Amino acid sequence: MNDYLLYNNQLLLELLSKGDESAFTELYTRYWKKLFTIAYNRLKEVEAAEDIVHDVFVGIWVNREKLQIEFLENYLATATKYAVLSKIKKKAQERMYNNNAAIATVFELPVETALHYKQILDAIKKEVEKLPEKCRLIFKYSRNEGMPVKQIAKELHLSPKTVENQLHKAVKQLKLVTKSFLHFLLFLTFIFFSN
Repeated sequence: MNDYLLYNNQLLLELLSKGDESAFTELYTRYWKKLFTIAYNRLKEVEAAEDIVHDVFVGIWVNREKLQIEFLENYLATATKYAVLSKIKKKAQERMYNNNAAIATVFELPVETALHYKQILDAIKKEVEKLPEKCRLIFKYSRNEGMPVKQIAKELHLSPKTVENQLHKAVKQLKLVTKSFLHFLLFLTFIFFSN
């Protein structure tokens, strides 16, 4: 029986290229700890480091007939580093995907909850319509059209102070109406996010 422990890397690679499993086992025994250390130092995860070492050696075995390796230790270290970088990139992509999915889920409301929000918005619109005409007009210019106070004042031939007072009056009225809805909204939000 051949004593593979005494063989140099080049001889082991020649035997490996011919399908010698014992040569492969010897190479694995010689280098797995070094490769594991390289992978673990970057990833800090035992299982992930083991997977990378496994993948590197599987690649060696699968491509054994066509490999042209001059410095085996350098080749293995480089292959391990590339596998680690690939793993890190894949994890970053997964994190990004999961974060995007989580954000998308936040905005996916159950039908019942969406209907409640619509009812609340409808109630607010009705309250806006109940405001005195000048107050309602100022509020709509401000909120719907995004007009600044000075522009509203100029448009309606009012002083900026009057526009500010009317906006304050409208917001105060709407706060009173929406206060009862606020507790309901908080309750719905709590139920939605606790599921």
